[in-house]
Amino acid sequence: MTASLVAATLSTGALAQDDDRYVLEKSGDGFVRMDRRTGEMSTCTQEGASLVCKLAADERTAYQDEIDRLQRDLKGIDERVAKLENSLTSKLESTLPTEEEFQKGLGYMERFLRSFRDTVQDFDKEPMNQGGSPGPDKT
Repeated sequence: MTASLVAATLSTGALAQDDDRYVLEKSGDGFVRMDRRTGEMSTCTQEGASLVCKLAADERTAYQDEIDRLQRDLKGIDERVAKLENSLTSKLESTLPTEEEFQKGLGYMERFLRSFRDTVQDFDKEPMNQGGSPGPDKT
């Protein structure tokens, strides 16, 4: 019955699409399954009418180690992003002028533009150029 159960399990679902991918060997009370494509080893036990396979302990540990490493890396990246965001925010805030500085700069610009406008108006009022002849036609 066990052999027919194993054969039935291997011939269903995703395994039916790639019959040569897995190798199943009897081992003690269960089976050992090897994925020929990845080299992954699983231990399989018969539970009722099903064959249940779990990753071998050393591979599970390797996967957990990789997950832990990736979580540490992600935490480090999150910390770096937070530090950069805080740095950029404080730099931006420190480079903006205060309201007083802004108003002072606005006053300078207003005085400059008024002076420039007055100079242009004075220039337009002059009927002749310096040579004594009438200025050019301004139309």
